[in-house]
Amino acid sequence: MRKDIFEKMEILSNSAKYDVSCSSSGEPTSFKKGELGATHSSGICHTYTADGRCVSLLKVLLTNFCIYDCAYCINRKSNDEIPRAAFSPRQLADITINFYKRNYIEGLFLSSGIIESEDHTMVLILRTLKILRHEYKFNGYIHVKLIPGCSVELVKEVVALANRVSSNIELPSDASLKLLAPNKTKQKVLQPLKYARDLSLEKQTKPIGMSTQLIVGATPESDKDILKLSSVLYNKGLLKRVYYSAYIPVNTNKHLPALNTKPPMLREHRLYQADWLLRFYDFTWDEIVNDANPNLDEELDPKTFWALNNLQHFPMEINKASKEELLRIPGIGARGVFKIIKARRFKRLSFDDLKKLKISLKKAKYFITCNNEFQREIAFRPDSIKSALVAPKQKLTQPCLFDMFGEF
Repeated sequence: MRKDIFEKMEILSNSAKYDVSCSSSGEPTSFKKGELGATHSSGICHTYTADGRCVSLLKVLLTNFCIYDCAYCINRKSNDEIPRAAFSPRQLADITINFYKRNYIEGLFLSSGIIESEDHTMVLILRTLKILRHEYKFNGYIHVKLIPGCSVELVKEVVALANRVSSNIELPSDASLKLLAPNKTKQKVLQPLKYARDLSLEKQTKPIGMSTQLIVGATPESDKDILKLSSVLYNKGLLKRVYYSAYIPVNTNKHLPALNTKPPMLREHRLYQADWLLRFYDFTWDEIVNDANPNLDEELDPKTFWALNNLQHFPMEINKASKEELLRIPGIGARGVFKIIKARRFKRLSFDDLKKLKISLKKAKYFITCNNEFQREIAFRPDSIKSALVAPKQKLTQPCLFDMFGEF
C-alpha cells in the first residue's frame, strides 16, 4: 500500500531523531532578488547556530531503508519492527519549500539510510539539492549527511550546494565499529570529510563547515579515547565540531547496554564541556584526561577536574597571572578574563573588586590569591576543595499559600 506524504513525514522525521549533529553553522548567505531564503534571518527555532541564534531546521531522512546492519541503529537492515518509507527528491524538495514559505523552518538537515548503494543514495540526495538550489532558487541553510564510501565526484557536487556537511563516525574505535557496524570503517566514514576539506581548500574560499557524531556509552571506550579522537580530527582540519550523543538503547544485542539502561546524559554534558576546552581554551586532550584519570569526573566540570589534578599550578595571583593562566582558573571564563585584564590597568584587584566585576568566586576562590590574600575556609588539598564544591545544598521548595499564612 502506498504511503501518503503525511505518513512518510511521520516515519522519516521520527527515524532521524537520534542524529544530534544538526546545528546550523551560522554561515551567512545574503538575500538575492529572485531567490528564496537566507541563513541570517531568525525564525521559529529548534537548534542554535554558532553565533547563538536559534533556528528551525526540517530534520528528516530521505529514506530509512538501509542495506547496513549497525547493531545500535534503529534503522538497521535486520529491524523488521519499524515501518519503512522513502521520499523522492521532488517530494522532499517540495515539502522543504512549502514549510519554508509557511515560516515553519529556516533550513534543511538531510540524512538518509543507504538504499541500493552508497553512490545511489548520494545521487538521490544530490538531486534534492539541485531542485532546491537551481529550480526553486532556495538560498537558505542546508546541512547534508555525506554517505560513507561515496565517490569524490558526488562529494564535490554536494559541497558546492550545501552550507555544511557531516559524516558520523558513531563509535570511537575500529574494534567497536567492526563489532557493531561491520559495514563501516573509520577510513570509510572519514574519507568523504577528507574530500570535502580538500575541495574547500582548492576553491580558496572559507572551508565548508564539517561535523561528526560520536555515540557515548554504547561501547567500553573511555573519555580519554573519545577526546583523543576528537582532538586528532580537529587538528587535521576535518571538523568544525564533534557532537556527542548519549546512547539511547533501542535494540537488543549482547554487545550493547540493556534496554532499561539510562542514557549517560551527564557524561555527554561533561564531554561537551571538555570539547569546549579543546576548541577555545587551548587545552590538549592529555591535559584533561590521561592514563591515571581516563574518565572525566561527573561531579566536576572538566576545568575544575584538571585544576584539582594539577594543584601545583595554583593558587594563581590574580594581579600577576597571564591571560593564558587566567583562562585555566575554574569558574572564570573568557569574558571574566577580559574584565580582569582591563581592570588591572588601573589598580591591584581584591576579592571585593572581583565581586564588583561580577566575577563568580564560587569555584575560583579556591584557586586564586588577590594581593597575596587567600581564602581560609578549607585546606588547600584536592579532597577538601572537591568536598566543598560538591557538598549537598539545601533543597529549596516553593512555599504555598498555607505555608505562608498558616491554618485557618
